[in-house]
This record gives sequence, C-alpha cells and structure tokens, in this order.
Amino acid sequence: MTDTKATCPYSGASLPGDGTPTRPSPTIAKWRNEGPATPLQYQDGHEGLIATQYELARAILEDPRFSMRPERMPMGPTGHLVNDDDLPNAALPAELPGELDADGQISEHANLLILDGAEHSRLRRIVTGSFSLKKVRARRQWISNMVANQLAEMKSKGKQADVWIDYARPIAAKTHCRVIGIPDSQYENFVRLFVDSSTAQQKYDFIREVLEMRKDDPGEDVITDLLASDEISNHEVQGLLRLLLGAGRDSVAYLIATTTVALLTNPDQLEKLREHPELIDGAIEEFMRFGAMFITVFPRTALEDVEVQGVSVKAGQSVSVSTVGANRDPGRWEQPDDLDITRDAFGHLGFSHGIHGCIGQQLARIEIGEGINQLIQGCEGLRLIEAEQLEPMPFAHPVAVYEAGSVIVQWD
Repeated sequence: MTDTKATCPYSGASLPGDGTPTRPSPTIAKWRNEGPATPLQYQDGHEGLIATQYELARAILEDPRFSMRPERMPMGPTGHLVNDDDLPNAALPAELPGELDADGQISEHANLLILDGAEHSRLRRIVTGSFSLKKVRARRQWISNMVANQLAEMKSKGKQADVWIDYARPIAAKTHCRVIGIPDSQYENFVRLFVDSSTAQQKYDFIREVLEMRKDDPGEDVITDLLASDEISNHEVQGLLRLLLGAGRDSVAYLIATTTVALLTNPDQLEKLREHPELIDGAIEEFMRFGAMFITVFPRTALEDVEVQGVSVKAGQSVSVSTVGANRDPGRWEQPDDLDITRDAFGHLGFSHGIHGCIGQQLARIEIGEGINQLIQGCEGLRLIEAEQLEPMPFAHPVAVYEAGSVIVQWD
C-alpha cells in the first residue's frame, strides 16, 4: 500500500499554473516521480488526490467504484479556478430553466457527465450510433472537402492567419453542426450561442427552435436519432443536446491549433509528416498524447473505501486524473517529453478512458488528421510567428485545461 501523505511533501497542494500545452508544469512530473498519487486541495475544502502515473490513472477511469458525482473541482494556482457558470465543455448542468421536478428542484436531465451505471449507459447508447466508426468514416469525404474550403478561405485573406480563429475553430464547429444536425441556416446562431458566450436560457431556446425545425426533416445525425427514440423523454432530448452542443468541439479545435505549434517547433517531425503523410493515423495518437488538453479530467469520487494500484482512497474522497501527467509517464513511454510521430502512442488518455471516454473520439481523429495534413501540405513555407500558448495562460475551464490561444502563422 502506498501512503501518499508520507511520501509526498505537497499535501494539500493546488494545481500548478506554470505549464503550457507542449511543456507541462515540472511540478506534475515531480509529483509523478514521488508516487502514483498526490494529495490535492479541492474547492469544497476536502483533501483529495491527483493521479499522475499512467497505470493508476487508467485504473481509476475504468473502476465503477468511482463516480462522477458529486462534481468537485480542485484548487487552481491562485486558490480558485475560472468562473464556471457557463463555459464550453464544462460539467454542464442539463437544467431546463423554469422546469422543476416532483420535489420542486431543477432537474438534471440527461447530463452524461454526472451519471453512472445503467442510466448513463441507456442515454449514451441512444447517441452512440452517430459516432460509430462506420458512420464517421462515411463522413470523411465531407470533412475533407470542408477543411479544404476552410483552408482556401484562410489563404485568400493573405499570407498570415491565426490558426485558432481562422482555421481550427471553424473546422470543429462546422463538423459539430453537421453530425448533430444543426441546419446550415442556423450555423451562425450556433457559433454565437455555443462557441461564443450566451446564457443557459438562450441555449435552450435555440435547442427547442432547432428541434421544432427538424421534427419533420429527418437525416443522418444525432437529432434524428433522438427524435426517433422511444427510450428518451423530451426533457432528456433537450438535456443531451445541451451537453453535446457544448462538449468536444473546443477539444478538437485545441488539438489542431496545439499540434500546429508542436510541429512548427519540432521541424524534423514536421518534415517527416510532410514527406510521409501516410503516417498521420499514428501521428494523431502522438498528438493526443503529447499535447493533452486536460491537466485534470472531471474528478471521480469513491463510492466506498477503495484500494487501487496500491493507493487507498476513502469513501467520499475525490481523485482527479491528470491526463497530462499520465500521458508523459516514463514508465509507459520512452522519452515521453519528445514529440515523435512514429511512436506507438496508442493507449494514451487524451480522450479519457472508461465509460466517460470521449464519445466522439473517432470523429475527432478524422477532423484533426484532415486539419493538420491539409494545413502542412497546403501552406508552403509554413512558419510560426507567435503563439500565446508558448507561455503559461490561465486555465480555460473549471477542471483545469490548457487554452489554445492565438497561433499566428505565415506561409510563402
């Protein structure tokens, strides 16, 4: 058994804020070297743990004795994290404003991020079909064409652009709308409400309007599957869409932007991929490993006293898994701080793991692959001018994720 308090001098530590996407905080490596888990202070005052070693991290994510409820957030470097009232990809409350359950409380309809067991499986199963490998592969040509159009639009404005704003975000948003089933006529409204900032009420008003538009207009998308299902209530449909419209999109955009930075600051890897574009599938896994977005994923709370990988966790105590830490564990990968597109990086935790693993990961792989390959092949002399993410920035999310920031590039 590992006594984390006895071996780690960082008892009650907060998350370090001095890292960047391609150069994580050295504190995370120090914690990992000291043991599989480190005491971590949470916002509600209790002392939980952060798992930074790969084997422990993976074991916790797949262990049903840990629950996503209740949501507890670890402390950030200034004693708190960012405002989490309404952020993209947050543990979004699936409340329906003005709708109360039988006990007079706002209902938590279909929030997959805080459900476990059979209820989570039931709701996830309804939407899984739209993200199956077969369905995703059928969308590859559309994604490829859309990326080509976005690249052409970016290049038409001159010889310099911001990869984050002008390329990565539109690719992710347009794919998101296509797969979920947002009509083309509502794309700008989607961006205004879900990519930019808006209230929960405005988001639900938009969802209800889109559902009304789509009820007699079926297609190959998530909304069609939800409307056709007799296993789900109207409230659950709206709650699931509230979650899905806000989740995953920023992660894809982040990876396209961050991978661009990683390749342009590792020119040997850039040239290798340019010369051998067939390496892209394996390279995507390395991009996910090397540039992991989540310093910690949503905390898991022990439902009972648990011992896992030699670490004891008491009932009610939370554990935050650091995908950044686990993905750079030298016990799992050789020279983990090096970007190597020929590395076998499969098994990384960039898409999380277990029942709460990213439902859209196969789709994300195609978006990232097309986005990166077309960018580096289509922009001769591509070079990095500046990138905000090369210096530490505030966490972009209440569970502590790296921000992509502007990525200014030029080409010949």
